[in-house]
Amino acid sequence: MYSTQSANDFKYFLQTKRLGFRLWTEDDLHLALDLWGDNAVTELIGGPFTTEKIHERFSHEMKNMRLYNLQYWPIFSLETGEHIGCCGFRPYDKEKYIIEIGFHIRPKFWRQGFGREAADAVISYAFCNSNVTKIFAGHHPKNVASCRLLEQLGFQYTHYEYYPPTGLQHPSYILTKEQHC
Repeated sequence: MYSTQSANDFKYFLQTKRLGFRLWTEDDLHLALDLWGDNAVTELIGGPFTTEKIHERFSHEMKNMRLYNLQYWPIFSLETGEHIGCCGFRPYDKEKYIIEIGFHIRPKFWRQGFGREAADAVISYAFCNSNVTKIFAGHHPKNVASCRLLEQLGFQYTHYEYYPPTGLQHPSYILTKEQHC
């Protein structure tokens, strides 16, 4: 699906060679429905999601931005304006200045390096523009691609952690500012 606006119409707060990041707006519900309504996207994060669950997720992203200045920001192709998915953060341990990274990419954009490009950008953005000391990440035990990507990004395995949406223990990782910079 193509956005109704060209990429140049958006006000991106962060850009890479191919991607533009902006904040979710109330007008983006259709993008959230397309992304989180896709069973291939949500299969390993507790899906499939009902329409009600997608609405809750979307509202939660907007709330995280208001409260913590964080969200899984929507990402778009700078070339075509297409919505590729989202990548960003949510609070993990506020007292220790640790945030959790997440990225959800639409299937037609898988295996093209967008997850890596987006994650690299938001990690640098977080470490350079906040007092974040560590970034937490976890993945479904069957998600080999996410495991490889986290290792490529420099995350170090630390433990297994229970993830309620899947009911499973997920491999968990930490990336410190010192490791990244």
